[in-house]
Amino acid sequence: MSLRIDPRGGTVVVTLPPRAGRTAGMALLMDHASWVAERLAALPGAIPFAPGAKVPLHGTEYRIRHVPGRVGGVWVEKEEILVSGEAEFLPRRVADFFRAEARRRMTELVAAKTAIAGVQAHRVTVKDTRSRWGSCAASRNLAFSWRLVMAPPFVQDYVAAHEVAHLRHMNHGPRFWALVEELTPHTNAAVTWLRAEGPRLLRVG
Repeated sequence: MSLRIDPRGGTVVVTLPPRAGRTAGMALLMDHASWVAERLAALPGAIPFAPGAKVPLHGTEYRIRHVPGRVGGVWVEKEEILVSGEAEFLPRRVADFFRAEARRRMTELVAAKTAIAGVQAHRVTVKDTRSRWGSCAASRNLAFSWRLVMAPPFVQDYVAAHEVAHLRHMNHGPRFWALVEELTPHTNAAVTWLRAEGPRLLRVG
């Protein structure tokens, strides 16, 4: 049995083995009620993609502004993210914009890192993962959380380097970390930033 907090949805997740019943799950939850309450209270506030909301993009905060009288989809102008079209489609349009920008940025970084490392990635995709910022499959496909587009560039650089290094070393041994250090100077700073600020990114959108 396990108990965890899903920071993205602000919910409590209880995992039970097949033979355990609902009663066992409730007992586990009640036994750790104080822990659950503390963790939920510590979660950053949710920030929806809505007019007036301030959201980070590449480490800089921008205010979302709805401009129904203009055309162009979604674009950045000065300190704002401008969104045209009907109001009901605004959240989806902003989410699509962030995903596309994440795919562009991470693909660009992977291309640069693989050239240095002398390896090749089969495909680069972005997903809305709950527990990983990036992953490398045996098929040589790399996947990244689209939420990385909200992080500062040095964090994006590190995560790209980390996953590209896995294309040569599918482990976290000394040679893996030595290659990561060749690919990015930001390991310590990025890991520290993600531990402190990562939960906030999961609450956006």
